[in-house]
Amino acid sequence: MLRPVLICLALLTALPAHAEGFITRLLNKPVPGGVAVIDLGNPPQAPRATYLGKPVLVVREDDARWIAIVGIPLTTKPGTQKIRTERDSGPVELPFSVNSRVYREQRITLKNKEQVSPSPTNLKRIERELAEQTKAYDQFSPRQPSNLLFDLPVNGPLSSPFGLRRFFNGEERNPHSGLDFAVGAGTPIKAPAAGKVILVGDYFFNGQTVFVDHGQGLISMFCHMSKIDVKVGDEMPRGGVVGRVGATGRATGPHMHWNVSLNGVRVDPSIFIGKYQP
Repeated sequence: MLRPVLICLALLTALPAHAEGFITRLLNKPVPGGVAVIDLGNPPQAPRATYLGKPVLVVREDDARWIAIVGIPLTTKPGTQKIRTERDSGPVELPFSVNSRVYREQRITLKNKEQVSPSPTNLKRIERELAEQTKAYDQFSPRQPSNLLFDLPVNGPLSSPFGLRRFFNGEERNPHSGLDFAVGAGTPIKAPAAGKVILVGDYFFNGQTVFVDHGQGLISMFCHMSKIDVKVGDEMPRGGVVGRVGATGRATGPHMHWNVSLNGVRVDPSIFIGKYQP
């Protein structure tokens, strides 16, 4: 009788202090361009946490603990990173590990040379538009996201994954910052979670574009649209139509491009729809 009891005790001591909840299992992909989920304990009120000086999304998981959901920049090197939070004793730094991930290359030929090497006039426009979009990505509203397992914005096959090293006419440019879906022009684009429209524009690279704030720095961006069906300030229900698929801006054909941003960092949207591939 003693031996089975000892075996059971050994198994119990080998288990973690708590089992991972659904959100952690879904989102914890700590790689460059990925997401880290960090246990913040179980204080009575939601703790605040920051990473690289910016506030991060904090939610309660399984009524057992608070967790920080942190976007990791693509430029981050594998190794140890830290978030900062407050305890009764004062500020505390909590470490987490970033693993390596290799992203593939993508080579694209564009007939419009301006979209590869823009003129000084267009460069000024691009800089102005970049500042406007960065300001939108950096917004941090107090609302809680309605859901963290996102719905698909469109039903269709993925055509270009996140993080591709992109070469336009042989010249390297910024990595691919979202997911592309191969769907036809005019296909409705639906909000993957409830949110508020915080930016609408027609941009040099992105074409017709909509930003939706899901709460606490979790933001979706849809671009290259043929038609926009919303305006700034609109409250979007989960599944509400923001616009239609198109090929505006720097695009070789109709498709739906979707970015997801956390704490001002573009991360792999496939994580939020349960389709992440290491």
